[in-house]
Amino acid sequence: MIKFQIHETRDEMTSPPPILEARGLAKEFRGFAAVDGLNLQVREGSVHALIGPNGAGKTTVFNLLTKVLKPTRGHICFRGNDITAKSTADIARLGVVRSFQISAVFPTLTVKDNLRVALQRPNGLSGQWWKSLNALDRLDERAYSLAEDVDLGKYMKHRAGDLPYGRKRALEIATTLALDPVMLLLDEPLAGMGHEDIEGVTQLIDRVAKGRTVLMVEHNLKVVAKLCDKITVLARGQILAEGTYTEVSSNREVRQAYMGSAA
Repeated sequence: MIKFQIHETRDEMTSPPPILEARGLAKEFRGFAAVDGLNLQVREGSVHALIGPNGAGKTTVFNLLTKVLKPTRGHICFRGNDITAKSTADIARLGVVRSFQISAVFPTLTVKDNLRVALQRPNGLSGQWWKSLNALDRLDERAYSLAEDVDLGKYMKHRAGDLPYGRKRALEIATTLALDPVMLLLDEPLAGMGHEDIEGVTQLIDRVAKGRTVLMVEHNLKVVAKLCDKITVLARGQILAEGTYTEVSSNREVRQAYMGSAA
């Protein structure tokens, strides 16, 4: 088993250790480097953003970290242990849970039943098709608790497909929380939302980040500035800049990548 030796600066010694680390991470598609030698550290308990222009490699990084894609080169470490060879299911069992850009709920099921489906695996009921539906009743208390956490308590009997888009996103976050994640990876959680939903979901992410680590890809820089402790800017599969929002927003190369001008 490979373990990374972490060399910390004086400032880093006062910070929480990295919960997730990538070293030399690369992914090539027929000779094209979508991610090229990425070195990334996500501190435990932080809210960390990956930002960058379209095609920068942000979602590819998520897919590598959660083993949806196999790295061409490099290593991934979680809490000091190398997890590069582990499967997607292994990663989830470690407590690293992700969402996707497209809302992934069961539209014909109620909010309550979506949450009960999500709760089956962590409660040992997944795949037990021979049991009656009454066996799921013991999940109701936790389902209602999750719904309240994301302001969906009054929507429990509504079909998920009938919910406004922002509520669907809230339900998706609730289903990820059903797995009791240590680290939550959110891939563009505000994508496609109107202004009326953005503030509510931003507040929701802020609440669910308490007591866990969040790594998020997000294009809304106002939300990134509000939520995130650290920001990593990607361009062409490589890190262009890292730091606080103030630091990266004043970086000439970052302005060039986003706006085509260093002015």
